[in-house]
Amino acid sequence: MSTFDSRPVLTRRALLGSAAATGLAALVPAPVTARTRTLGYPFTLGVASGDPTSDAVVLWTRLAPRPLDRDGGMPARPVEVYWEIATDPHLRTVVQRGVCAARPELGHSVHVEPRGLGAHREYWYRFRVDGHLSEIGRTRTLPAPGSSPSALRFAVACCQNYQTGYYTAYRSLAAERPDLVLFLGDYIYEYPPRGDRDVRPLLGGEPVDLAGYRARYAQYRADPDLRAAHAAAPFGTVWDDHEVKNDYAGPVPQPSSDPDVVAAFGARRAAAYQAFYEHVPMRRPAGATDFSTLRVYQRLRVGELATINLLDTRQYRSDQPCDDGTGHGNLKIDDTCAERDDPARTILGAQQRAWLLDGLARSDTRWNLIAQQMLFAELRMAEEQNPGRLVMEADGWDGYTADRRLILDHLRSRSVSNPVVFSGDIHDHAVADLPADFADPTARVVATEFVAGAISSPSFGTTTGAADHNPHLRFGSERNGYLSVRLTPERMETEVRSMYPPEGVRYVTPDAECRTEARFVVLDGRPGAQPG
Repeated sequence: MSTFDSRPVLTRRALLGSAAATGLAALVPAPVTARTRTLGYPFTLGVASGDPTSDAVVLWTRLAPRPLDRDGGMPARPVEVYWEIATDPHLRTVVQRGVCAARPELGHSVHVEPRGLGAHREYWYRFRVDGHLSEIGRTRTLPAPGSSPSALRFAVACCQNYQTGYYTAYRSLAAERPDLVLFLGDYIYEYPPRGDRDVRPLLGGEPVDLAGYRARYAQYRADPDLRAAHAAAPFGTVWDDHEVKNDYAGPVPQPSSDPDVVAAFGARRAAAYQAFYEHVPMRRPAGATDFSTLRVYQRLRVGELATINLLDTRQYRSDQPCDDGTGHGNLKIDDTCAERDDPARTILGAQQRAWLLDGLARSDTRWNLIAQQMLFAELRMAEEQNPGRLVMEADGWDGYTADRRLILDHLRSRSVSNPVVFSGDIHDHAVADLPADFADPTARVVATEFVAGAISSPSFGTTTGAADHNPHLRFGSERNGYLSVRLTPERMETEVRSMYPPEGVRYVTPDAECRTEARFVVLDGRPGAQPG
């Protein structure tokens, strides 16, 4: 089978039978012959949903009969796309339908937002174009404000490097049919092909313009396991650095020593932001006129059970401290780097930071989740070349300690209810207690952190031996995988879902087994994770 499996899920005969039974024959495309059909199968990148509220959700697809072509194989004109959403998996009970235009200036992507849906309900949806039917996707709205849901089941994923392994973990995640998936960054990687070193061949060079980023997303989105995960549940998606350029900081590329690279970076970042929007089921912020900036941070409310704050730690940050940590290796710093503690420096930006602190202070939900890209806990590591020296990552929260102290102090002083941080980036699973002050060994724990291991990106060995220098670290694992979470008013149960490839293989294979490597519980009113 080709990498780009373009076969519809439902046959026309099955569709006609269900339509006749429900009186929806008008939605069934008339027979189309090879001579009258103008497009090849356009849904090669699948369907997706995201950014759910209690009465709405974003439905996504992108038309691309030839996804790796510069234009995706689409004509240079708008194309009508029909959509429908129903309360049953066979779409017999359609509650809304409509038509929209897929426009070439947005890569013929579609972002439909049906409103007025029922709260805390499952829905199924699909698209139709030129006689072609998409696969059917499942989505779910969130509980209504003021309601008291008994539970929320969600997954946390990040870091899916196509070159370095397969997306087998998504097969397991999709089978769980969670209420929500939080994706915390590195949806694509911008690296060029590495020849025989690549587990899976990557097409094209390093993307630097819109066409390049579109092609990179197209190759990723055509993966059948990633498509299955998107079709199984709504996503809340934020980016990290590789969606643009490794280790970039706000408007500054890394490294920033070449003035020509710096001068061209604004246009490259805008192209990357547009390609991200074109391939992710997200709302375009009201009033946005271009992609020089793109707000991705947002707040999801789950009735009275939880508030989920999705953050952006990349777009608004200051440059990494101490000349990007040079002198201690790539982006490594130690305690001699006073700049990391400078209160004028920020990883969130003043506006987003104020939005987060205000939201935490005002929250009236039982649980308050902060979902973001970087390891939040302090992490001191023995330097590889000089094990007697402890270093930290300049690119993470250890390089922006003023923002971290402000948030931890806010959680303590405002008695924020049950704060839990979810993170990604480091390619390892990790669990940590978050004390009010990392420098004070007697400081009380005010929050808990869970870090999702990478879907396919290789481990850096970040957590190997780290507990020796970081007493707040409760667990670490170098395995790939994701987190599976069940949240109730009384407790949060987190399963570390890890991948087990054949013995001796160091990457995720198509037949790798997914198992629960560890379980942890956080109890209402008791910060800190306990083995479950």
